[in-house]
Amino acid sequence: MKASISLLALLVISSGYFVNEAFAEISENQAFLLEGSGFAINEDVIRISEIDLGLSSQQQTGSTINFLAEDGFVTLDDDEFIISKLNGKFLREGRYIRINGNIESSSGFDTSISFFGRLVEESKDASVYGFTGRITTPDNTYKIIYTTKLSTLTKIIPVSTESKKSDLLTLHILRGSSTQGIGSYIDVGSARENAAATQSTSDPLRLRYFSQDRISVVPGTTITIVNDDVVSHSILSGTENYGDRYNRYTEDGRITSGEILPGKSVSITLSDAGFYRLYDPDYDWMGIVAYVFPNSNNLILGTTNNQQGN
Repeated sequence: MKASISLLALLVISSGYFVNEAFAEISENQAFLLEGSGFAINEDVIRISEIDLGLSSQQQTGSTINFLAEDGFVTLDDDEFIISKLNGKFLREGRYIRINGNIESSSGFDTSISFFGRLVEESKDASVYGFTGRITTPDNTYKIIYTTKLSTLTKIIPVSTESKKSDLLTLHILRGSSTQGIGSYIDVGSARENAAATQSTSDPLRLRYFSQDRISVVPGTTITIVNDDVVSHSILSGTENYGDRYNRYTEDGRITSGEILPGKSVSITLSDAGFYRLYDPDYDWMGIVAYVFPNSNNLILGTTNNQQGN
């Protein structure tokens, strides 16, 4: 067992650590999504592990930028751990990432993590990092090996308004979202046009439930949501119940849109700094992730998993 573990670790680390001289473009006051998977290993078992964290960068000192984990989870097979006190650093202009802190199991037990990532490769949409480190539970210590993706940010042009207190951003609920793209009435070409009209030209063309579903804005930004679907929708804010298939979200009361009839729109304002998950309670596969913090340009994350099938 030890020999096979050592060989597995050597293969994964070797493949991830032949690094070129590229570096991630990371700066203060930005939002990122770190997501990936790999293995958690001890002398007895090899467990599948996943990581999905929303990060917001803070102050820069020299070539180091601190960040906070605003939301997310880490898994060990079917066990899920939600972040509690987790922070880290982008080192040497993003060539390296260090993450340390605590995550909490569903039963309330604290688990500590210590991860170190090294940049492997980057593209227009994201950067790939290889991570090693440890997960320490009350009962076991695991060595981890991850391959992860750090989503990049693409600037969008905000709509000008007369108000000096907030910017305005328009998002569209795409036709067919209520049926996850299944239905004879869906105009696929039109949905593609709606998505394309509100994405950066560098983004791959794909169908979504919303024209943008991961956004980063300053506090006070007003979002207008236009319902292009054939049924009514509504938008609430809440926390995600990871692993609960039947009750995916718990409402937190910060955002309540009311009913949005087909062809109509509603405006909501993200007043508080922090992390928002916006969702439709009747169609809970429809979600928007919003990072709200000061001194940032309006941005849209270029990569998403919240997609309709092609």
